[in-house]
Formats: sequence, structure tokens, C-alpha cells
Amino acid sequence: MLKVNTFSTMLYRWFWLGLFIGPVSAGVIYTWVDENGVTHYSQQAPQQENIKAEKLYSEDLEQAKVGFIAPVKKAEATSEANELEKSAALIKEKDAKQAQSICESAKHNLDILTTHTKLIRQTSDSGESVAMTEEDRQASIAQQQERIKLFCDKK
Repeated sequence: MLKVNTFSTMLYRWFWLGLFIGPVSAGVIYTWVDENGVTHYSQQAPQQENIKAEKLYSEDLEQAKVGFIAPVKKAEATSEANELEKSAALIKEKDAKQAQSICESAKHNLDILTTHTKLIRQTSDSGESVAMTEEDRQASIAQQQERIKLFCDKK
């Protein structure tokens, strides 16, 4: 007898829950453009009578993927990269030992930059020791990865 009563109570709760969830999950969304060209979205129609609002129904809208759009490289950045590739190719062609030294140095520096987070660097103008910020560390990691890409042989 206890199980039937519990089952009917649970069924009763699901019924009421279903009644309240339905209207909440679907609805009308009004969209309009004001006199300044700004697009508005609201669950309430605009107050002004002269504005024509379009009705969108939430169940008809397709959800978009959440994330970000990767930045597009500018032409200047690609031309600068081409110049770096040309100069690296010239160094590799004329002095293979120097290119190998740059490659090994870049690998070593990248290993240090990725395994340690609290680093100290010397300033170029005074030679003073300064704690490296996370932004500096990330920039140095990118720089070393670029040097590895340019000077190390791909196997």
C-alpha cells in the first residue's frame, strides 16, 4: 500500500512540474531596430506604437556554438613572417652550425619557460634582474616556438 501511495505522489509532482516547465522553456521574443540603428531584443513588445517589432519564437531559434572566433592574420604580419623565413633560410644555408646552435638554444629556452613559472630576466638597457611577468613569459614561449619552427630541421 505504501508503494502505490509513493508512486501516485511522485506522478502527481511530475505532472505539476510539467505544467510549469512548458511555458518557461518556450516564448516570444520581440526584435526591432530603433531610430539610432540599434537592434533590441525583448520578451515584451516595444512601448512606442510607431515601432514595428518582429516576433521570434524561442523554440524556432537555432542555438549557436559557444566559443570565440580566431583572429585573422593581417597582411603585414604575414609579410613579416615571410621575411623571417627568408632570413632563417639564408642563415641555414650559409652557416649550418649557427642554425643548429639557434635551434638548440631555442629548445633549451622553451624547456625552461614551460617548466618554470617564476623566472627572472635581465633588462637589456641596465642589465638589472627583474621578475618576468606571465605576459612576458607567454611572449617568450611564442618567440622560442617560432625560432624552433624556423631553425630546427623537421624530421
